[in-house]
Amino acid sequence: MDERPDTSAPLAASGAAAAIDSPDAIAHDVAVVGRLEAVPRLLELLCTVTGMGFAAVARVTDATWTACAIHDNIEFGMTPGGQLDLRSTLCFESRAANAPITIDHASVDPHYCGHHTPKLYRIESYVSVPIVLPSGRYFGNLCAIDPAPAQVSDPKTLAIFQGLAGVIALQLESELEREQDKSALRDAKAASELREQFIAILGHDLRNPLHAVHIASHLLERRLSDPALANMATRIKVNAQRMSRLIDDVLDFARARLGGGIGVEVKSVADLQGALLSVVQEFREGQPDRQILSSISLDGPVFCDEHRLQQVLSNLIGNAVTHGAAQSPISVAVNVSDDHLIVQVHNEGEPITEESRRRIFEPFWRRSTAADRQGLGLGLHICAQIARAHGGEITVWSTTSAGTTFTVRIPQPIGDYIAGHTVALREGI
Repeated sequence: MDERPDTSAPLAASGAAAAIDSPDAIAHDVAVVGRLEAVPRLLELLCTVTGMGFAAVARVTDATWTACAIHDNIEFGMTPGGQLDLRSTLCFESRAANAPITIDHASVDPHYCGHHTPKLYRIESYVSVPIVLPSGRYFGNLCAIDPAPAQVSDPKTLAIFQGLAGVIALQLESELEREQDKSALRDAKAASELREQFIAILGHDLRNPLHAVHIASHLLERRLSDPALANMATRIKVNAQRMSRLIDDVLDFARARLGGGIGVEVKSVADLQGALLSVVQEFREGQPDRQILSSISLDGPVFCDEHRLQQVLSNLIGNAVTHGAAQSPISVAVNVSDDHLIVQVHNEGEPITEESRRRIFEPFWRRSTAADRQGLGLGLHICAQIARAHGGEITVWSTTSAGTTFTVRIPQPIGDYIAGHTVALREGI
């Protein structure tokens, strides 16, 4: 049976296909086939069973024919990596139709007796079977030729070729996937090392000089008698504090993405009220032109991570300073009600849109309504993660008439399984 493909079917070309069929990609695939130890034995077996003198695994594109592996008993003269003019081979027609081609006796075959390929290479018998990877990618062809006639169009013989082509395709796919896994591991390791360097730079190389700036500005603020110069020192100190908070947010976010999580150490805090009032006072000193009102009423101990709650309040007040109306006061209220620690920060100004409310706690999201889009868009995300790590939540309510209020609710007392322990909240949990 002589299977003759329809060579009128055009080959699809795309940017992706061009990348896969580039010279570097072809050379890579030749090397991959060269690593498959079973291929030389399969080609030898094929020639032994069928009586063909030459067999090859070829990487075939719409422009090139490249030998990947060869078994040659007829001194055809081809070596791995060698190329033939695709149009001079019948693999071009096999690839175009994605179908096998078989010729038993070319010189007497009514279809191929005048074809240029058998004449050019002085062959009588020929087989070309597509090698299609399980992913659907057309890799090339399993080919065999011989100067003598052979019954290669017999269904059993053709089935042998197709079966071996399938085995080679499976091995190729497996090797390519293993190679991709190794590459992914190398990339992941390199990315991890880069992130560790990034965290080290933020946590040490930047924080140390920033701390020196903060200390120096604080000393200048206290010692300068000129009000204008003292005011400049205050501004330097405030900006150093703001940069420190940004570094904290970036470090927390980076650690969470690395799998270390945003840790909270929950314990009984005797004077959370004083800790939170210090945050409010810091903003009052740093923002003398803004009115910040506070109502913090905590009579007894509170279960939480004191440092993390200070970070939450700092981020919420900073958000209110950035986005709230400059002429209206910012209100801070903290109390325990209904077995929950409740932290609220309120400001007047343009309300948050519905779209922004849906996304406001996402990382790197900044309100599009703000005229001055400062910061990295991590502050509110970090607040949400800290609240979750405490087993609580953060919500926002914003209208034109009532203004904007962020509310953090943390259950009290937090269960014994959390209290006194460090909890790491990981992204996506």
